[in-house]
Amino acid sequence: MGRGKLRIYLGAAPGVGKTYAMLSEGHRRVERGADLVVGFVEHHGRPRTEVMLHGLEQVERGALTYRGASFTEMDVDALLARRPAIALVDELAHTNVPGSRNAKRWQDVEELLRAGIDVVSTVNIQHLESLGDVVESITGVRQRETVPDEVVRRADQIELVDMSPQSLRRRMAHGNIYKPEKVDAALSNYFRPGNLTALRELALLWVADRADEYLQQYRGEHDIRSTWQARERIVVGLTGGPEGRTLIRRASRMAAKGSGSEILAVYIARSDGLTAASPKELAVQRTLVEDLGGTFHHVIGDNIPDALLEFARGVNATQIVLGSSRRRSWQYVFGPGVGASVARDSGPDLDVHIVTHEEAAKGRGLPVVRSAARLGRPRILAGWVVGVVFPLLLCLLLTHVAWDPGLANDMLLFLALTVAAALLGGLWPALASAAVGSLLLNYYFTPPLHRLAVSDSRNIVAIAVFVGVAVSVASVVDLAARRTHQAARLRAESEILSFLAGSVLRGETTLDALLERVRETFAMESVALLERANDVEPWKPAGSVGPSPADRPEDADVDMPIGDHMALALSGRVLPAEDRRVLGAFAAQAAVVLDRQRLVGQAEEARRLAEGNRIRTALLAAVSHDLRTPLASIKASVSSLRSDDVEWSEEDRAELLEGIEDGADRLDHLVGNLLDMSRLQTGTVTPLIREIYLDEVVPMALGGVPEDSVLLDVPETLPMVAVDPGLLERSVANVVENAVKYSPPGESVLVAASCLGDRVEVRVVDRGPGVPEEARDRIFAPFQRYGDAPRGAGVGLGLAVARGFAEAMDGTLAAEDTPGGGLTMVLTLRAVPSGPPPEGPPEPPEHMERDHSSDRMTRQKAGPQ
Repeated sequence: MGRGKLRIYLGAAPGVGKTYAMLSEGHRRVERGADLVVGFVEHHGRPRTEVMLHGLEQVERGALTYRGASFTEMDVDALLARRPAIALVDELAHTNVPGSRNAKRWQDVEELLRAGIDVVSTVNIQHLESLGDVVESITGVRQRETVPDEVVRRADQIELVDMSPQSLRRRMAHGNIYKPEKVDAALSNYFRPGNLTALRELALLWVADRADEYLQQYRGEHDIRSTWQARERIVVGLTGGPEGRTLIRRASRMAAKGSGSEILAVYIARSDGLTAASPKELAVQRTLVEDLGGTFHHVIGDNIPDALLEFARGVNATQIVLGSSRRRSWQYVFGPGVGASVARDSGPDLDVHIVTHEEAAKGRGLPVVRSAARLGRPRILAGWVVGVVFPLLLCLLLTHVAWDPGLANDMLLFLALTVAAALLGGLWPALASAAVGSLLLNYYFTPPLHRLAVSDSRNIVAIAVFVGVAVSVASVVDLAARRTHQAARLRAESEILSFLAGSVLRGETTLDALLERVRETFAMESVALLERANDVEPWKPAGSVGPSPADRPEDADVDMPIGDHMALALSGRVLPAEDRRVLGAFAAQAAVVLDRQRLVGQAEEARRLAEGNRIRTALLAAVSHDLRTPLASIKASVSSLRSDDVEWSEEDRAELLEGIEDGADRLDHLVGNLLDMSRLQTGTVTPLIREIYLDEVVPMALGGVPEDSVLLDVPETLPMVAVDPGLLERSVANVVENAVKYSPPGESVLVAASCLGDRVEVRVVDRGPGVPEEARDRIFAPFQRYGDAPRGAGVGLGLAVARGFAEAMDGTLAAEDTPGGGLTMVLTLRAVPSGPPPEGPPEPPEHMERDHSSDRMTRQKAGPQ
């Protein structure tokens, strides 16, 4: 049985109509006679979406129980047993209730597809795994329910459900997406026009890239080599010369004229590794093209025009940008040049732009020949000894032994010494060995003997061949030795640079660690990074390692400039020229690390100042309004009591005194939260952790809630918890007061506790309006009040203080949806390890008094809220 096909409706935000579009597709397929069922569709109470379910067969959902609550999820077993041709499955990124067949709904969909069932599903762009950080930076909300990008990319069809931000906000305002009580908060937070515009662009770009993948796959399957100009792709050909920056900037200006254009810079290197390109210049050009939004590519090819055209056609490019040739006029006798060859062979589907620059026709210059084999004096001396002295000794040996090996063997012996000289000392000792060997062979072993003459023409050919072979072998051996040494050196350089780049990009390297790495790599005594504000200011060290670092670049043994006003100064020895390439990379990275450290410090300082300013501003607002309100009530009541022209009855007097007491309690509560928040902000909260039972603290935290408003369920069998009783009481009190405040009239708040492994959970469950997932983190921020809470309802510190105290005790405080509507606050605490449980309920210590009369009780009113 073949695999089923997956169709996905992708939206930029909730409410754009993905589920509606999916159900419309379901009706169309049913009308065409398809066997279609609804596996799972969540209409979220939207009437128009709910109406679309009429007329479609629905598979009954499976019921699950988790933590005492009932939930429904898609019944995969029932769907597999029903085996429809098509199944509609909403919310692909949904996380299933623990205990389900699979942890995620996309895994359920994979099972259906493997069973040969076609699936139509929905997902929002913010739920893609790779876009989590981007979406968080846009909206400030981290999406916890995600789906791997590859699952969506493997879909056979992806259809974008699009809607302008203005239309989506109108739909929201009309109540077509959320309930009326949630509309204002949604419009002012997640559904702001800027957020929706950014998410819409993100969705459009992601779908465009997916369409581009389809296009590339189709072109590959049908072997299409011509360019399809679906969008502008500009390839910039780089040589590593100084003109590359001009070409990249010119290509960027060309790309800016067309929306969606793409820049691809490519450097073609020969396969033999020989190149005249400057690695430093290529690194600068790579950084430039990436800063301009393009990509850099390194391609190997012996024929540069063919390789460039092959790359351009492979990426479906529409334009190629090349620089005017740096050749002089006489150099064109060797060929037409890369630009002319590319323009000639590009064909009608590729436009080739030749850009003039300052280096045009100035000559490419000759590559500098530098010995790659730094053999050292001992090896070079050994090579000269083997190449010059050993042939003399061999000649002496052969002329004083009775056995004559023959001229051919004599030549092979001398040739062996030539090869040995090449291996030890390089080319010049080998050439000297070949010359000495040929002279000795001619004088001592070739007739007529003891004369520099050869009587037999065959011997002349033999000696000539010996000289040619000796020189050739010496050259080849020397070249191989040079290449081996060069490869080893380049490998070491690449490893150093790879480690350096990786550690810096990961943020693992501090400036001192990087400078220490430079000192160790180049065996220096000290390294200093120097900088100055301008050309006349003295140099100042930004960082240094080792004894007696240089105070000025000119005082160092090696200095590497970094821009105009920064330099890396090394003391200890003079570096060879070839080591400066790696040193230049270290210097550039040192500047990057220094800038990053300073930016991190500035960002932290700015964050601290902004947070302090926000706290001060909110505190002033709280003092000016929320604190003045109870003071005004107290003042009015006191003034009334002291009035001489009014005779108050006992009932009126009691009512005024009660108002004074209520205002004072409220004022005390507000001031207490402000002081607690101040302690948390300044880091002065020091919890006094001790082991205690929950039912000794939690009931005490419920004194500030109205009568019959809380149901308490704390089993006696729970283990002890390691907490600060005072902080725990304040934390629970704030959470419960918040739950009671938002609960509907007549609905009690449930405070229940349970044990999960080495943690104990206290769950505060209300049936209020709830909080959308994207806003749950913000309700714990200081001075934040969700929704339409009246100004007199507090300064918005209760939950912030509760979470701060929970984290100070090594616990957590998080928000979840209440099944059936509402919000559940989950306070997780560390349980005290214990041995095997006793047979009966645990008895309290003698010094503690516990009330076991009831595990479930109703709290009575103990004071004003």
